[in-house]
Formats: sequence, C-alpha cells, structure tokens
Amino acid sequence: MIVDDHDLARAGLLSLLTGERGLEVVGEAASGDEALAVCRRLHPDLTLLDVRLPDMDGLAVTRAIKRESVATSVILFTMYENPDYVVEALKSGAAAYLLKGASKREIVTAIRQVLAGDSLLHPAAVLQLLPQVAGTVHKHTLAEQLTPRERDVLGLIALGQTNQEIADILGLTFSTVKTHVEHLIGKLGVSDRTQAAVRAIELGLASTDPG
Repeated sequence: MIVDDHDLARAGLLSLLTGERGLEVVGEAASGDEALAVCRRLHPDLTLLDVRLPDMDGLAVTRAIKRESVATSVILFTMYENPDYVVEALKSGAAAYLLKGASKREIVTAIRQVLAGDSLLHPAAVLQLLPQVAGTVHKHTLAEQLTPRERDVLGLIALGQTNQEIADILGLTFSTVKTHVEHLIGKLGVSDRTQAAVRAIELGLASTDPG
C-alpha cells in the first residue's frame, strides 16, 4: 500500500513499482485515517508511508498499523534526514526509513529486503541508536532466555547482516540461521527483524564490530 497526501507522489511510486516482478500495489491512501481503513480491509504485506500527513504524524500511523496488523511491515518516506526521527521511527515499529530522493533501485531493493525479512539497519544506524535506547530494557529478563548462539545471531542482526552473511560469519547453514532468527523474534516478542535489532541494542547485545 502507498500512503502519501500528494497525488503525484503516489502516482510516481505506483509507476515505479508497476511491472516489478512479485510486487503489486493493492491500495492507496492520502491520510492516516484512510491508511488505517485500507490496511484493515486489505491487510497489505507492506506499507510505503509518508511521514507528513494532513491528519496524523507518520510515527502515530506506524504505531497504529503495527498494533492492528503486526504482519504489515512499514517503510517510512521523508524528504528530510533527521537522525532523531530515524530512531523514533524504528522504535515505533518501522522496518525501514528511506529518503524521497532514493533511486528506483534503492526503493525496490528496500521493499524486497523487508518483504524477505531482512533488516535495513546498518552499523551507522546502530551507532546512532546506541546512546538513545541502550539500557531501556533490563538485560537479565530477556537476555538470559537466549542461547549463546542466539546472542551471536542477534548481535549480527543489529549490524544489518542478512541471513546468508550471518551464516558465512558464524559457519552455519542458511536454514539454521533462519531458524535462529525465527526463534529470536518469538522470544523477544517483536514483529520483525528490524525490531529484533532495536531490542538487541536495548539489551546491550549489539556490537559495532562484526569481527
């Protein structure tokens, strides 16, 4: 689903995505309220959401979407790169945050990565997030439920590594890593990989050095 209050912006994204293998725009909305109504009706896999809407802030819309439809991923679009807003977007449940100046390749790649369950959280974002959310969750409550290998995988998720990259680093098979990721999402009580990365930082389990 595409959510933007500008007709031309929605038309541009629709044109950009039309014909992309495996992707289909199933709905559009021009406001936060409309987005929630469409989301309830269509249950899209992913929502491209403008952060500035006439009736609701993009963060509020993201939180509402994730409350009502945990399986719907959200990618936030904005014209401005604000590190503080990136942090709040991720904490609100967004799976990714893109600038409106992103190229077609960047947008399509981001959509495919999010739909595949991969995180778009990179080391630079981890450095930005660390001082702002570290320590907000008590380590000993959740961290003790994780096995040593799950902690290793979670730390690499927080660095934005894909399942294949994690498998290569840890000497595991792709399917084993995928299973670890699924277990982590369940144990941490989060909805997707990006939120698992944020939780890793909260738990103090994120490393900025994959080596």
